[in-house]
This record gives sequence, C-alpha cells and structure tokens, in this order.
Amino acid sequence: MPHLRTISRKLDALKYWPRKVTKSKPLKKIPETNDIFNQVHTINRDADENSGVLRISLDAKARIKVGPFSRGGYSRQHKKGLDHDFDPDVILGLFGFFLPEHDDTHFFFSKSKITADFIVDTLESLWLQLKKTYKVNTLVLNMDNGPENNSHRTQFIKRIVDFAYGNALHVRLAYYPPYHSKYNPIERVWGRLENHWNGELLDSEKKVLGLASTMTWKGNTPTIEMVEGKYNTGAKLTKAEMRNYEQRISRHPKLGKYFVDINPVCACSDTSIMG
Repeated sequence: MPHLRTISRKLDALKYWPRKVTKSKPLKKIPETNDIFNQVHTINRDADENSGVLRISLDAKARIKVGPFSRGGYSRQHKKGLDHDFDPDVILGLFGFFLPEHDDTHFFFSKSKITADFIVDTLESLWLQLKKTYKVNTLVLNMDNGPENNSHRTQFIKRIVDFAYGNALHVRLAYYPPYHSKYNPIERVWGRLENHWNGELLDSEKKVLGLASTMTWKGNTPTIEMVEGKYNTGAKLTKAEMRNYEQRISRHPKLGKYFVDINPVCACSDTSIMG
C-alpha cells in the first residue's frame, strides 16, 4: 500500500481536497420518545385545524459574537475575517417566535442572557401585536425542554401561568422529545437565517439586526426588536409557591413533563383535554 503522504500528494495533484465532516452521532431516544411525538403531532394538528387556536414555535438561537470573525462560507465583500474568535465587541442573544401556519416570524435580540423572565416578557410584548391580528382564545407553544423554559423551571411556570391568567387565555405547552429539537419548526427558520448571512462579517450590532431584518421566509420578513435591560439568572420559587402554581395547571397523566395545560376559563384539573 502507498504511504498516506503519497496518497495525499496524488489527491492534491488531481485538485481533489477531501473535507472533514462532523461525524454523525447515533440518534438518542428515551422510552417515551414515540409517545411524545404522537402527542405533539395530535396537539399541533388540532391547533392548525381549529379557529381560535394559534400555534407558536419558540426557541433561542446560539449566541452571536459580534466582530470581524470568519464564519465559514464565502465573503460577498471579499473582506477577510479573523481565523479565531478573539474577544468579541459584544455577544448578542436571539430569541425567536415562529407562527408555522402564517409564515410569520419575530426576532428579539438582547445583550443580556435569555432567561425565563426574558422569554415571557417577549411573549407578552408579542401578544400585544398578535391579539390585534388574530382572534385567539388558545395559544399552543411548541418548545424544547431547555433549562430556562422547561415545565419544571419554577420561574417560567410562574410567569407563563400569570400571563395566561392575566389575559384570560388558554395556553398549552407542548415540548418536543429530548435530542429531537431539530423538529421544532423554528429550527428551520434558524437554518434560513444562517444561509442568509453566511459569509458575512457580523462586525456590528447594526449589521446583525440589518441582515436579520432582510431575511425572508416564504416572502415574509421578520419583525426585529432589540430588548434593553439586564436579565439575571437564578430566579426561582419556593416549594410552597410552586405547589400553589401546580394547582393552577394540568399535566398530561403519563407525559406530564412534556404537556401542560393552563386554562383560566376552565380552572379545573381535568386532564382529559390532554388526550
């Protein structure tokens, strides 16, 4: 057999340069994965087929380092980026809301961390816009079980319950199974955004927001908002406070971690609505 160096030289002479790719990892599953998917699909289908129900997919994108850093792809301005991510000028968080049935997207940027309070604050801000457009009595929220918005994150449950009761709005939380976040519809939006600004140097906040605002999803551009203020992590309820909030929600009898109903109008513990 020829030496590895000889093979490399021959490939180089033929102008064939194999690229390293990320090794595919085996798909992880938990025993409840199929049941969770079945329930998510049922809830989503019912939401999309019934008037008065609005489905929103929400998630945070990977934090964005602002600076003259190479991000892969080919530069459209032929401006060379730095090979390494040195100290960035600023790091931006991005949280998004996507309405799959309406091809409507909303981006909220922040220099602060994306916390449970940030998530519900932006949802409340968005709701002020949505209720003027859609006649809604029920919101279905598609999410991943992230650390700040999972159904046992006490501060998130407190804020989302207060939001539902404050607006007399039925809210249903439907989480995708662990290791399967790519099926959350907003992940397709993040992929489109990456393709849109791939090769660009995100070297200023203005450029980040400008490029995000010109991305299109089926002909529609997203609304863009920069959220000011600082959000601190670590807020949580005591066990007694959480028990009070648990009495105001309904969990699926078998998949209670992944499916939660908050219905101020019903204000009952009947789990039959969870299927």
